[in-house]
Amino acid sequence: MTKLLLRLSRSIVQNRTKQRLWLGFISSFAALMSILINPVLAADHSANNRSPGYSPSSPHQVQVDRPNVSNSDSASPDLNNLSACRSNAGSVALSLPSVASSEISPENLAILVESWIAYRNRFIQGDGRVIDREDNDRTVSEGQAYAMLRAVMINDPDTFDRTFTWAENNLRRRDEAGAPTDSLWAWKWGQHSSGEWRILDENFASDADLDAAYALILAARRWDCSQYLDLAREKLNDLWELSTGTIRRRQYFIPGPKEAFWNDDDGYILNPSYFAPYAFRLFAQVDPDHRWMRLVNSSYDALAQDAALSEVGLPSDWVAINPRNGRFQPLPATHPLITRYGFDAYRVWWRIAWDAAWFQERKADRFLHRHLSYLEELWQTEQQIPAQIDLTGAAIVDYEATSQYAMLHYAFEQVNPDVAEQIYQQKLVPVYNNGIWDNDTAYYTQNLAWFGLLPAAAPNEFLHTEARCLRWFPCHLFSSITRSVNAS
Repeated sequence: MTKLLLRLSRSIVQNRTKQRLWLGFISSFAALMSILINPVLAADHSANNRSPGYSPSSPHQVQVDRPNVSNSDSASPDLNNLSACRSNAGSVALSLPSVASSEISPENLAILVESWIAYRNRFIQGDGRVIDREDNDRTVSEGQAYAMLRAVMINDPDTFDRTFTWAENNLRRRDEAGAPTDSLWAWKWGQHSSGEWRILDENFASDADLDAAYALILAARRWDCSQYLDLAREKLNDLWELSTGTIRRRQYFIPGPKEAFWNDDDGYILNPSYFAPYAFRLFAQVDPDHRWMRLVNSSYDALAQDAALSEVGLPSDWVAINPRNGRFQPLPATHPLITRYGFDAYRVWWRIAWDAAWFQERKADRFLHRHLSYLEELWQTEQQIPAQIDLTGAAIVDYEATSQYAMLHYAFEQVNPDVAEQIYQQKLVPVYNNGIWDNDTAYYTQNLAWFGLLPAAAPNEFLHTEARCLRWFPCHLFSSITRSVNAS
C-alpha cells in the first residue's frame, strides 16, 4: 500500500490544485483508516544505582546556593532568534493542557502546581541552572531537560526559557577553539577540584537530549514558537548521528557516545529507561530525514529481551547486547553498571505508560500488563516494594523509594486503577509536605513524583490530529509528501 501511494504521488502532475487535493485525500484516508483499524496515533507533536546513586537511607546535607554561574560569553548563537518566543513568556497562569486538566482531580492539580512552584524555588536558580542538592550542588543535563518538560506541561514559558538557555550556554560541547561540536549537552557540570564551576564530563546522556528535544517540540506548539522546533530538529539530527547504532539490521537508541557504550565486542551497553517510543513517534513527524519509527520497534523488542533476563520479568537499569548475534545478556559482575531493577528502571513504567495513554499503543499495554504482574503481586501481599530487585526477584535492599511508587502509580492507573489509588494514598500522600516529596534535597524524587501524578489524557495542544500515521503508511512518508507539496 505504501509503495502504491508513493507511486501515485510521484505521478501527479505539477498542478498545485491537484497536488493539494491529493494530499487532502491521503490525510483523510489515513485518518479514516486509523479510526477503523485503531493503530497507533503518532503525534506531530551511574554507577551502582543510577547517576547519581540515590538511596532513601543515605544521609542528606542541605547545601547553600552557589552564585549564578553562567558561561554567557560562549552563548549559543541560535538563542538570538528566540526573542519572539520570549515576548510570549509574560505573566501566565500555571495550568495543564486543556484535556489533561479535565481528567485530573482538583486535589491533584493543586499538588502539581504547588510542587512545581516549590521545586522552582528550591532547585532552580534565577539564571535557570537546576541544582542537584544531593550531590555537591552539581547540575546534570537530565535535570535541565526535566525542568523544561515540566515547565511546558504546566505552562511556565519563563522557566522553560531560563532552564533551556542556561543549558545551551553552559552544557554545549565545544572544541579547543570554543566552537560547538554538536547540539548535545555535556551531562555533568559542577565545581572542579580547582574551584572553578564548569563542565566536569564532556560525554552526553542521550535521555536528557531526548527529553529536551521532546520538550522543545511541545513548547513550539503550546506557545506558538517555531524557533523552538528548529532547535529541536538540530538536536534530533545530532542524536540520530551520535546516539543510534545498528546491530543485525536493527537500529537502537544508545545511552551516550558510541565510543563510551559501544566499544566492547563482548557486549554493547543499553539503558532500557532511555527508550521513549512516544517521543520517537513525535520525532518521526517533525524530522522525516531520519527513520525514528525504527526506534519505536527496536525499543519494544529490546524491552522484551531485557525483561526476559529477569526471572520475574522486570526491566533493568543497564543491560548488554551481543553485537555478533543481537542477544541480550547481563553485564559482567565486575562491571560498574549493573543489570538489575532499580532507580533507572523505574522510568520504564512512565515512558511506556505514556505511549499507551497518548497513542493507544497495544505493545505498551501488553508490556505493562505482563511485566507489572510481579510488582502487583508483591504489593498485594506485602503492601511495599523494595527499591532494588535482582534478576532472581530477590530484594537487594531493605528500603523503598518514593520515585518508584510515583512511576508505578502512573502505570497502574492504566493497568489496575485500584492499585494505583492504594499506592497514592499509602506511599505518595504521606511523604508530601508543602510542595516537597521526601525531603528538600531529593532532586530526582521531586521530578519522578511529579511526572507520576500527571493525568493520562493526551493534551490537544500537543497533538496534531489532522495527520495520522499508520503502520503501513509511516509518518516519515506522510511528512515527506506534505513538505514536497508545501514547497511547490
